[in-house]
Amino acid sequence: MKKFAVILNGCGHLDGSEIHESVMTLLAIDRQECSYTIFAPDMPQYHVMNHLTRQPMEGERNMMVEAARIARGNIREISEYRPADFDALVIPGGFGVAKNLFTYAIDGVNAKVLDSVRKAIVDTHNARKPIGALCISPVLVTKVLGDITVTVGSDPGTIADVEKMGASHVNTNITEVISDKQNLIFTTPCYMLDATIADIADSAENLISTMLEYM
Repeated sequence: MKKFAVILNGCGHLDGSEIHESVMTLLAIDRQECSYTIFAPDMPQYHVMNHLTRQPMEGERNMMVEAARIARGNIREISEYRPADFDALVIPGGFGVAKNLFTYAIDGVNAKVLDSVRKAIVDTHNARKPIGALCISPVLVTKVLGDITVTVGSDPGTIADVEKMGASHVNTNITEVISDKQNLIFTTPCYMLDATIADIADSAENLISTMLEYM
């Protein structure tokens, strides 16, 4: 049984982890008869969004506490992550990735990466273990690792930023997985394109299946 670590950062696509992508990733791992452990930073979110009005709300929420909703309470602080305990790392998307895990939504290509997240990605990469990223998360992995090959679908602005960060980009459809075999980086666009929940399920299944081929 292969063991996956999954990094979340809240609960909701506008200010945390994208719920469909997160749940479908966990389901894909389970259906492959593998196990997963969920991690998140024990820190405040950048802000809180009303997902009905799509406007910011007053108040503060914690990334780990909110991600525990998806994890059903079975979650660990990201500083506890050790690549030696796992076979692969996966980061679902959601706008919160670009606000909480790094500041791409605010600072663009000059984004700063949360230290614990940078360490998790670098340590996994140095251990020669696969890293999977969905939706906007390939931009995060690119910001950390630089010279890799990824996909974010076909959005020209995001592609230009990825290339400025040092990566090569491949345009893809919703459910396609781009495999950077040399660096063991596996990416799929999900809601970076006009996707349905069935597309997200297929994307997650394709991603996990592809990663398993390289474990």
